[in-house]
Amino acid sequence: MVSIIEDIKAIYRNDPAVRNIEFLLYPGLQAVIIHRFTHFLWRLKIPFLPRLLSQISRFWTGIEIHPGAKIGKGFFIDHGMGVVIGETTEIGDNCVLFHNVTLGGTGKHKGKRHPTLGNNVMVGTGAILLGPIKVGNNVKIGANTFILMQDVPDNTTVAGTPGKIVKINGQSVSIKLSPSKIEQTKMVEKA
Repeated sequence: MVSIIEDIKAIYRNDPAVRNIEFLLYPGLQAVIIHRFTHFLWRLKIPFLPRLLSQISRFWTGIEIHPGAKIGKGFFIDHGMGVVIGETTEIGDNCVLFHNVTLGGTGKHKGKRHPTLGNNVMVGTGAILLGPIKVGNNVKIGANTFILMQDVPDNTTVAGTPGKIVKINGQSVSIKLSPSKIEQTKMVEKA
């Protein structure tokens, strides 16, 4: 219940257009509330029902959140249509996703296959983050940014296709992202 209250507070914190109880109409909030229930059922290892409910939620809201995904408190999905959050995704506290964001897998990994977002992460419209990557705390990812198997350090802004660091601690830079820890391990094994 505390997480849901924090999710509602996140709407008021992030969306200047919200008025009175209009937050009840936000598909992002509806999807997250359903997810918190389906995730509870998923953790109890109840078969079928969590996936069924998540698919009904997807139909209702246009937002697909796998019941296995772990989502922190204060989570806000703005507009929401087309958001996809994969099974092994982990999202920290006070994160914001805009519509058409994909937190997905590459199809080449077993076990942990999807991104992990730290706390206070904002992911812009149409951004695609693929693979078991780590996105640090206090990160902004620009609209339509594409990140494949590359970790993002704390306190940065990433933009472009492919994504590159354009700010560190508010200072403008232009730095390529580093391969994720998993990719580094594979490179060492091949050598």
